[in-house]
Amino acid sequence: MRLWSSLLFCALLHLVQCDEQRIREERLLVVTVATKETDGFARFMRSAKHFNYTVKVLGRGEKWTGGDYMSAPGGGQKVRLLKAALDDMKDEDKIILFIDSFDVIFASGPKELLKKFQQARHKVVFSSESLIWPDRHLQDKHPHVREGNRFLGSGAFIGHLANIKEMVSDWTGEDDDSDQLFFTNIFTDPAKRKSINITIDSKCRLFQNLHGALDEVVLKFEDGRVRARNVLYDTLPVAVHGNGPTKLQVNYLGNYIPNTWTFETGCTVCEEGLRSLAALKESEYPLVMVGVFIQQPTPFVAVFFERLLKLQYPKNRLKLFISNQEAHHEPQVHAFLQDHGSLYQDVKLIGPEEQLKEAASRNLGFDMCRKDEDCDYFFSLDIEVVLKNENTLKILIEQNLPVVAPMITRVGRLWSNFWGALSADGYYARSEDYVDIVQGRRVGVWNVPYVSSVYLLRASLLRSDLPDVELFNAHNLDPDMAFCHNVRSKGIFMYVANTHSFGRILSTENYQMNHLHNDLWQIFENPVDWEERYIHENYSHILKDKLMETPCPDVYWFPVFSDVACNHIVEEMENFGEWSGGGNRDERIQGGYENVPTIDIHMNQVNYEKEWQKFLLEYIAPVTEKMFPGYYTRAQFDLAFVVRYKPDEQPALRPHHDASTFTINIALNQVGLDFQGGGCRFLRYDCSITSPRKGWALMHPGRLTHYHEGLPTTAGVRYIAVSFVDP
Repeated sequence: MRLWSSLLFCALLHLVQCDEQRIREERLLVVTVATKETDGFARFMRSAKHFNYTVKVLGRGEKWTGGDYMSAPGGGQKVRLLKAALDDMKDEDKIILFIDSFDVIFASGPKELLKKFQQARHKVVFSSESLIWPDRHLQDKHPHVREGNRFLGSGAFIGHLANIKEMVSDWTGEDDDSDQLFFTNIFTDPAKRKSINITIDSKCRLFQNLHGALDEVVLKFEDGRVRARNVLYDTLPVAVHGNGPTKLQVNYLGNYIPNTWTFETGCTVCEEGLRSLAALKESEYPLVMVGVFIQQPTPFVAVFFERLLKLQYPKNRLKLFISNQEAHHEPQVHAFLQDHGSLYQDVKLIGPEEQLKEAASRNLGFDMCRKDEDCDYFFSLDIEVVLKNENTLKILIEQNLPVVAPMITRVGRLWSNFWGALSADGYYARSEDYVDIVQGRRVGVWNVPYVSSVYLLRASLLRSDLPDVELFNAHNLDPDMAFCHNVRSKGIFMYVANTHSFGRILSTENYQMNHLHNDLWQIFENPVDWEERYIHENYSHILKDKLMETPCPDVYWFPVFSDVACNHIVEEMENFGEWSGGGNRDERIQGGYENVPTIDIHMNQVNYEKEWQKFLLEYIAPVTEKMFPGYYTRAQFDLAFVVRYKPDEQPALRPHHDASTFTINIALNQVGLDFQGGGCRFLRYDCSITSPRKGWALMHPGRLTHYHEGLPTTAGVRYIAVSFVDP
C-alpha cells in the first residue's frame, strides 16, 4: 500500500513538474510572408486574431519574385525573408511558427499548438504530406514512419529559434528556387536531421495539408463550433493548409472552412461588422449597376421584370444594363422599359440585333461599371433567376464581401448556383456537406470556388485586381466557369449566403415558343412558378378558411384561377381562332359527348390537354374528394374546352345533362365589366348563379341530378372553361 501511494505521489509530482515546464504562450511568434494583402491573407489574420496569435508579417510591399508554384516549384523568397528576420531576433527563448498565409487558417489557439509541439519531443516539427514533391527521386531518402504521412511539407513548421536559425543558415538560393526542396534536402540528410533535431507531424496533429488528403478531412460540428478533423488518424489539426492543387479551393475542405471560428453567427467579417444600409440616407446608398442577361428563351420573363421593379432599393441609385440576346423576349423587355425605365438613374440596352455572344455581353457589362467612377457594385442577374426576397440586394451589400451570391436552388432538386468543390480538372465536385448547405441544415456565409446566375461584385475589384476586359474568357471554359477561374486565380474569394430564403432558378428546358402565352405550358417544368402565376391567391384557403360556397345543392363554388390565367387562356383561344372546333365537333356530338352544341375551342386543339389534365389532378381533384366523400378521381376527361357566348352568336345554352361524373365550369372574365347576363340555372332545384366571378369554378355532378342550362348573355362576350371529368 505504501509502495502504491509512493508511486502515485511521484506520478502526480511529475505531472506538476510537466505543467510547470509547459511552453508559455507569450514565447510563440507566428512568422509569415505576405507581399500582398489578398482575401486569403485577410482570412488568415482574422483567424489568428480570433485565437490570439502574435503574427509578424514579412515582405509587405515587396514584389513577389518567388514563382507561382503552378508551373514550377518556387518559394525561395520566403526563406530569404525568414533568414533575414531571424538574424534580427536575439531572444533565443522564442518559439517560431513559420507558416503560409494566403491559403491557411487556424482552427485552434497557441495553447493547443504548443502542447502538441512539446509532445512531439523534437526541436523542429514540419507539416507532413502523403505525396512527395517536387523531386520524387528523394522518396527513398525519407525516413519511414510507423503510421501516418512520410513526406515533408514546407508550408508550416514550428521550432526553437536557435534550431530554425541553424536550419536556414545555409540558404544561398534564388527567390524562385524551391523552398520545399531546400527543406527536404535538409530533412533527408541524416546528419542535419539529427543536428537540428527535426521531425514531421506525420499524423497531422499540428498541421493539416490538404493536398492528397481531401478525402481524409471532414468538419466536426459541436457546441456551436466547427473543427476540421482528420478521420484517418483521428486528429484535430491546429492549422489547415490548402496547398498544391487544392490552393484554389482551400476554403472548402469538402466543406466550408472560413467560418470555423465564427460558425455560431455565420459571419465572415465579424470583427469589421456588417455595413448597415439602415443608417444611410437613400441618396447615400452605394450606386449599383444591375446587369440583366437574357441568353436563351425563358419562361415567366414578364414576372422577372415585375420582381425587378419590386426590389427594395432606391431606383435612383440603380443603373440598368440589359443584354437581351433572344428576339422572342423583346416585347417583354421593351414593355418594362417603356413603363418603368425612367425610374432608374440610367438604362443601357443591348438587343439581339447586336449578336453579342454571352461572354462578350457579360464582359461589356462589367467594363461599363469599371469605367463608371460612380459605380460601387455590379449586381449580375440572369433572366432565369426567381428573386423572391425583395431585400436581396441590401442583404448582399451588407455582407461587405468581394463577390457574394444569394443561394438559390431549382425546385425539387439539389441543383444550385454554387459549387462546393472542384474536381482535379477544375469542374464540379460534390462536397461533403453540399446537401446540408443546399437544404438549409447548415446556415451561414460560405466561401466557395464557383458561383453563377446571381451575384454581387465590388466595382473596385474591376478597377484593381480584375482589370482584364475579358474576364469571361478562359481556355475552352464556359463564360461562368471562365469568370470564376479568373477570379480564383487572382486570390479573390467568392461567397454564397444561405442565411435567408432568396428564391430559386427556373428550368429553361422544354420551353415552347409556338404559343401566344407560352408560360401556360410550364405546369410540368416549373410547377411552383406556374402556380404563383396562374392559381388564385386564395386557393390554398378554400378549405382552411371556408372560402368554399354552396350556391345550390351539391354545387360548389371556389376560386381557382388568377386574373392573369383567365386572361391568358382567353387570349390564347382567340389567337387560335378556330371556334366550334370544325368537323371534329360534329363527331363529338354524334358520339354523345356533347349533348348540345356550343361555340368552343377544345384543349386538344391547342395542344393543352396534358397540361389541363395536370391542372385538374393537382387543383380540382383534391377539392372534389373533400366535397364528395368516398369519391376519388384520376381527373380523366374526354372533353375540356373553352366556350364563348355572344348575343349575336350563341347567347345561351338549352337545358342538358353533362356527359361526366362531375363538371368544372370556370368563369374566365368578369360579369358587368366584360359582359352582361350569363350564368347557370339548375332546373331540378330551380337555383341560379347569375353573377359568375372571374377565376371561380363551379363544380357539380354531371348526369342524373344536375340538369342545367346556360342563361343568356345579353351584352359583351362571356368565356368559360368547361371540363367533363370521369365520364
